[in-house]
Amino acid sequence: MKSVTDRLTESVLMEILENAFQWFVVVDKEANILYINEEYCKFLETTREEAIGKPVNEVIENTRMHEVIETGEEHIASPHFIKGTYMLANRVPLRVDGETVGAFGSVIFRDLHDWHNLSSHVRTTMEKIKIGQATEKTTFQLQDILGTSDSIKSIKETIRMIAPSDLPVLIQGESGTGKEMFAQSIHHLSSRSEKPFVKVNCAAIPAEFLELELFGSVGSTDQIQRKGRFQQAEGGTLFLDDLGDMPLSMQVKLLRVLQEGTIEPIGSHHAKKVNVRIIAAVNQPLKNLLESGKFREDLYYRIHAITLQIPPLRQRMDDFKEIANHFFHETIAKVGNRNLSIAPETMHYLQEYSWPGNVRELQNVVQAAVYLTNGNVIEPSVLPQEVRVKSGYYTRNTLTLQQAVEQMERNIISETLQMHPNKREAAKVLGLSRSTFYEKLKKYEF
Repeated sequence: MKSVTDRLTESVLMEILENAFQWFVVVDKEANILYINEEYCKFLETTREEAIGKPVNEVIENTRMHEVIETGEEHIASPHFIKGTYMLANRVPLRVDGETVGAFGSVIFRDLHDWHNLSSHVRTTMEKIKIGQATEKTTFQLQDILGTSDSIKSIKETIRMIAPSDLPVLIQGESGTGKEMFAQSIHHLSSRSEKPFVKVNCAAIPAEFLELELFGSVGSTDQIQRKGRFQQAEGGTLFLDDLGDMPLSMQVKLLRVLQEGTIEPIGSHHAKKVNVRIIAAVNQPLKNLLESGKFREDLYYRIHAITLQIPPLRQRMDDFKEIANHFFHETIAKVGNRNLSIAPETMHYLQEYSWPGNVRELQNVVQAAVYLTNGNVIEPSVLPQEVRVKSGYYTRNTLTLQQAVEQMERNIISETLQMHPNKREAAKVLGLSRSTFYEKLKKYEF
């Protein structure tokens, strides 16, 4: 008896692909389009003849098909901002004899707002099924960490290497750098991904309540009265944010968990086994706390073996536009004003600011700017005063010499263009040939 695929003719297969209520695209290992269905072409305002053979990023904006080919990792139900709206897309690597030879992508839902409405009954049902469970689903995956700078690429590669282990991980970075996002990415890539991811902010819980919060309590019969976070995270990951604020007395008990894999709830005289992976985060180097006597030396040596150092935003300005545009598109999708754009001068101010609050501060500023704008262009006037004041952050302590020179060159070109909008005249004022000037305009995206 012939298999189903043997019995299906090419014309029938094409009919299925063209009428599957989804948009499809297939690319080769160079990310050039091999196939795209007609409905997708109509949405993209192109033809199949024009699209096939082209690099996919020239046809589909914000595509991440190349990432799937490079990493071999699938993206399932990944938000994709395209033509003014968010959609949900699947991207899957295509392999032959273990080698990635291309990728297949499909758009499942063509509007996230509709998807949320249509799926509400499904989500409600799932919540009823899981009622009483302690599982906290992770929100972020590795592909949600934006940026292609060397530092971010290195961190992502380290995460892929360490995620399968059960070793504790220390994440160091200034406030607002997104440390929890990195922690969730580790959990998602681990064998514990279907188990709980539980977060505890050690700085937000008063010291006298932290033991109860972490270890729980038992009654006179040694029966659990209250589950602690360790018990809630059983089989999964416990994320200890602001670990540096944990009292020394609690650090001793945390060390016991790491060494023996047991906890002792309040009121109990018996150790209880727990199976939990620890990921901790601090906003200053633990070594500084160690030297000042605020952190135990034995715990430090137990937890710092695998350390991820998350760079502040000012040290990864190569990623700035991608991150800023992500927050911008995310916000306008909620607001509904899809004709809104950012004025070049506004982007200039954003790039010149030092961002002491890092990515979180950038997100808040962009969101506020979108809501404060009445017209269709975000002007500098809606930015906070401190953002509009030149901070001079491009110092030898935060930027390399090359980055400082490029920042200064960008500023000079911007100021010259404001005084001399005619590009030929501006090039003459700067003493540059037209070809050199236009190369610099392209480089700095003017």
